[in-house]
Amino acid sequence: MLATLGRDDLGDPSRLHLEGMTARGLLEDARDQIAAALEVRPRSVVFTSGTTESVATVATGARERGAHTVVGAVEHSAIRGWAEHGPHTIVGVDALGRLDPDEMAAGVGAETGLVHVQWANHEVGTTQPVAEVMAAVRSAEGAGSAALIHCDASQAWGNDVVHPEALGVDLMTLSAHRVGGPAGMGVLVIRRGLRLDPLLLGGDQERGRRAGMENVVAAVGLAAALDEALVDVGVESDRRRTLTQRVINWAQSTSGMSVLGDPVDRLPHIVCLGLAGVEPQPVLLGLDAAGISVHSGSSCSSEELEPSPVLEAMGVDADRSLRISVGWSTSDADVDRLLGVLPRVLAELESLRAG
Repeated sequence: MLATLGRDDLGDPSRLHLEGMTARGLLEDARDQIAAALEVRPRSVVFTSGTTESVATVATGARERGAHTVVGAVEHSAIRGWAEHGPHTIVGVDALGRLDPDEMAAGVGAETGLVHVQWANHEVGTTQPVAEVMAAVRSAEGAGSAALIHCDASQAWGNDVVHPEALGVDLMTLSAHRVGGPAGMGVLVIRRGLRLDPLLLGGDQERGRRAGMENVVAAVGLAAALDEALVDVGVESDRRRTLTQRVINWAQSTSGMSVLGDPVDRLPHIVCLGLAGVEPQPVLLGLDAAGISVHSGSSCSSEELEPSPVLEAMGVDADRSLRISVGWSTSDADVDRLLGVLPRVLAELESLRAG
């Protein structure tokens, strides 16, 4: 990205002059790299400003198929927010945060234009039976529905093998920063042959599917980060799972702690812990003072730490949770530090409460 920023021969990639064509070459090379990693055609890859914009494009573009939306109760707030703008059916989950394919299909009707099913939950890590949901929804479409199926795979990207066409979804949203790429860059994958009205109108960039000058520097950065992230994705996934399993083992043997979500069928890099009788804010501050950054509730919740809709849907305490995630830079020593500091912070809080 720095090398691209330092160039003085780049212009608007939509122009026919040399500077424009040079920028266009970099942009399309990045698109080719990303498409190859996803095993889709480059034409299927649309660059956006992030998953939130991609989801908005999906939600507005699918309206011509039908006004009704089917959405899982544990979907990201960006998805739930758009669904709630019109007629919709919210499908509940079990205590582990998992959807039932038959319940998802039961929500589909003749007016359904869009079905959302996430690859895995962004807060508790539980993986969803995407293939089973798709099969059930497709069989329900005999009622006249032409519903599109959208999968938010942002959390899975870089932690699992993500191939949209092999999965068979119509639309998939992905975020660059989840694989170590630049924030403010996303990818919307559109199934071959599917036409989707754009959210942003103006120019004909991205083959008329997203107006506005493309962010060449960010696209180059995403392609480079993705190449690096997928070199040994299976090995890295196993390494992250080993790290988070240590946290799970500790929590399962510690009084007052619980593991929220599925402890087995989960993303390798996320653990969500329940804190019995302990408010999360002082725990977060205590860990932060020791140089440990974690969160409570959704990754996009407000600073007020409002109750988590995901945990509410699961029927567990939505106010007292600790969301811990690891990444490419996380080491065993980091987990050692967490498991050394967290018990001390909890003991200090218990002492204050007793006093």
